[in-house]
Amino acid sequence: MQFEDTKTYVNLARSFAGEAQAGMRYQLAARLATQAGYATLADTIRTLAKNETVHARRFFEELSKRGKKLDNIDLNAGYPFHGGDLEECLRVAALDERAEHSRIYPAFADDAEKEGFNDIAALFRLVANVEKRHEMIFNYLYEAFKSGTLFSNETPMLYICSECGYMHTGTKAWDVCPLCKTSQGYVELHLPFEKEKI
Repeated sequence: MQFEDTKTYVNLARSFAGEAQAGMRYQLAARLATQAGYATLADTIRTLAKNETVHARRFFEELSKRGKKLDNIDLNAGYPFHGGDLEECLRVAALDERAEHSRIYPAFADDAEKEGFNDIAALFRLVANVEKRHEMIFNYLYEAFKSGTLFSNETPMLYICSECGYMHTGTKAWDVCPLCKTSQGYVELHLPFEKEKI
């Protein structure tokens, strides 16, 4: 069987398209965060967008090295298409990431394994693990943004200005940095989970 006739081929193409689109959706969400004055939130979202773009690149590379020279791949697949405000973008990003790591990529990995592409199956599983972390991050950002607790905590914690390095320990970050006068949107974000527990 030719590679172009396998489920894995189609799944790689779908994954490339989906990850490229996710990267762009997150760039648009980061722009909303920037416009609203949340510089460090925008930076966090841009990092996730970069991750998605790298995933797209890896899927593209696998397609390119295995298949014959392709001018076009016909796909019939649904892709997330969400608009809305920043809060809604954070909410649906978490849902999209969950779908990828819990259903889509495990199924694609199984298909690849059945077709004898163990290295591609491993790639799908590696990406699924990253998407699980992305879901955790987007869920946290959504809940904190919705509840107004991006820059506050019940117990004192260290807040650091991403612009000048000013530090303050307390239950809430400053509204305006006393040193460089930037807004609260420049306070470094604290994700509440340890890397070892991901």
